[in-house]
Formats: sequence, structure tokens, C-alpha cells
Amino acid sequence: MSQAGDTKIIPRRTPESAAMVASVKRAMALTRVLNRLAFDDADRVRALFSELIGREVDAGLFLIPPFYTTGGEHIRVGRNVFINQNCTMYDLGGIDIGDDVLIGPNVSLITSGHPLEPSKRRDSVVARPIVIGRNVWIAAGAILLGGVTVGEDSVVAAGSVVTRDVPPHVLVGGNPARVIRPIGG
Repeated sequence: MSQAGDTKIIPRRTPESAAMVASVKRAMALTRVLNRLAFDDADRVRALFSELIGREVDAGLFLIPPFYTTGGEHIRVGRNVFINQNCTMYDLGGIDIGDDVLIGPNVSLITSGHPLEPSKRRDSVVARPIVIGRNVWIAAGAILLGGVTVGEDSVVAAGSVVTRDVPPHVLVGGNPARVIRPIGG
């Protein structure tokens, strides 16, 4: 694996790519169990999610299954976080979710992709981190791409596609998402 800044590049047919595949298999096994749990089995959901990410989560985490991830071990979740149903987190590049974050249904946090050049597209996976600040609300169906930071207290409107950093204390929306207006506290 090579890194340029916060960018990870994992070439095909390497020990790093084999580890990535093993991580995906592990995550698929754990999420298969997690996604069978009932809505009101919050303690068991938290326990399985903690196992998935490799660290104990705060008792204030509330996650409604189903939930999908490519690995899980690159996810960090703060205190008092709510993750609604049918969220997807491709976490190879790292996903850092601050305290008091609300994540709506059908949200996708996608840190990885492939090179743009057609001749190199299958040669590697390229991943960049996503950082979500404190007290952010990501509304239903939003997509955040690798390399973005969402500033504290901001809101990402439903259905938005976030391709660049979001300043603190703003509402963003659209595709690509852009600042609609400032929001107060």
C-alpha cells in the first residue's frame, strides 16, 4: 500500500489487497448477524457494531439495521451518534464520525474508488478519509465521497452528493453539494 497525503493506494494482487478482501469477508459475516437483529435489541446491535469496528462504542450509539460496510475497522464513532437504517460505509480510507451526529436512512459514506484512466481502473483501489464534525446532521439518501470533511453543526440536505469539504455551521445541498445558507446554533 502506498500513501500520498491521506490517500491510500492498494494495488491488486498484493498482501494489502488480500488483507482488504479478508476484511470484507469478516464484515459480511458480522453484518449478516447484525442485520437480523430487531429494532429494539440496541444492546446487541452496539455489541456487534463494536466488534465490527474493533473498539467499544458509546452507550449512546443508536443504530437501526440494516447496516453495510466493506470492513468496519476503519470506522471511528463518537458519543451519542444515531445511524438510521440502510446506511453504507465503505471505510477503507477511514471514517471519523464526531459526537452528536445524526445520519439519516440510506446515507452512503464512500471512501474508496478506482483510478479514472480506463487502462488503470482495475489495477488498484484508491481511498481517502471522510471526517464528520460534531453535531452534524446528514439527511436521508446523502452521499459523501472520500476526501471530504463536514464541519461541525452543519447539515447535508437529503439526496446531496458531497464531493468537497463543507464548512462549519452551514446547510449544503445538491449534486455536487454547495452551500445554501449559514445556520445558527
